[in-house]
Amino acid sequence: MKDKLLFSNVPEPHQSSLLFLRKFFKEEIGLEERIKFNTPFYYYRGKWFAYLSYNAKRNHEIYIGFIKGFMIQFPNLESEGRKQVKLFRINGHQDIDVTSLEKISELLKDCYK
Repeated sequence: MKDKLLFSNVPEPHQSSLLFLRKFFKEEIGLEERIKFNTPFYYYRGKWFAYLSYNAKRNHEIYIGFIKGFMIQFPNLESEGRKQVKLFRINGHQDIDVTSLEKISELLKDCYK
């Protein structure tokens, strides 16, 4: 029930994309989720790993912010002038590239050892 409430005001197909990403990070990648500022944050080994962002004002933009993204090079990761966090954008109208997300997560987990 709590999962549905977090993004209850988000229209489809964006809501389904966000709910899928939450489940994916918790169950497939093995991250711990904590909700702060009404935003899902994901932790690996007790350290901040990533967060999900949705912005209805910016054409229903969905992205994942990877905290140590600056430590890896990977296609489709954008810094947008940030020094540490890199973003991975999600199009709610297309299938999510889980293969890339798995690879990014694998590379980043190595940075937390």
